[in-house]
Amino acid sequence: MSAPYDFRRITPNVYGDRRPVTGETVALLHIAFEDRGLKLIETKSRTVRRYEIHELMITDEDAAPGGGADRVRAIGFFEVTESGLIVVGDEVWIEDRLLGKLAGYDQTHMPNHMNIVVKTDGLDEPVLRVGDRISFKPC
Repeated sequence: MSAPYDFRRITPNVYGDRRPVTGETVALLHIAFEDRGLKLIETKSRTVRRYEIHELMITDEDAAPGGGADRVRAIGFFEVTESGLIVVGDEVWIEDRLLGKLAGYDQTHMPNHMNIVVKTDGLDEPVLRVGDRISFKPC
């Protein structure tokens, strides 16, 4: 992905006040990879629109924009119910349980959906049910 600016200039203090983004789980996935080869785009933020559906993945690697992730678990798809801006470093919640911090975005399946990658402490499958609320909260 090319951009008309240097991505290193985009630091957390660039982003002002913003509301949380919320969604609802619509499908579950139960698969883990040791060699997935995700390529995270350099951009630290993405807007997500109401009714879009995106895939939620977790990794225990130090994944970051412009990098990648091999050890990942795909946990499900969610539909955006409250649109807005999500930013690397945001806390990602399932109901009232902290899942981890947003690590980046892989666009392998675009325009169908985006892979949203969350940094977690491990790759244990989290408790997730269809209908659970997903929240991205600014830190």
